[in-house]
Amino acid sequence: QVQLVESGGGLVQPGGSLRLSCAASGFTFGAWPVSWHRQPPGREREVVATLGIDGISTYYTPSVKGRFTISRDNARNTLFLQMNSLKPEDTAVYYCGRANNWGQGTQVTVSS
Repeated sequence: QVQLVESGGGLVQPGGSLRLSCAASGFTFGAWPVSWHRQPPGREREVVATLGIDGISTYYTPSVKGRFTISRDNARNTLFLQMNSLKPEDTAVYYCGRANNWGQGTQVTVSS
């Protein structure tokens, strides 16, 4: 059974940083591309970043490029999202994903 469990969200001031983690189980983590998505209040879910199985091939949505970094630790079956220079418009529930599987999400709120 595929499980994805996000953690690391919270309330942060504009300009601050957070590091999200996603613990994966129930599948061969290193054999799959993975991704982070987010759903802002009142809006649809959108892709934030994707990462290939090589740990190098990445995609970032333009609004986060240069501020967010996606990475993976295959030995620990864990996906990360380092978020720097956070802005109020980054406020959303953040989800990690593999194919059509999703975690429960973690809330990120950027506010002064």
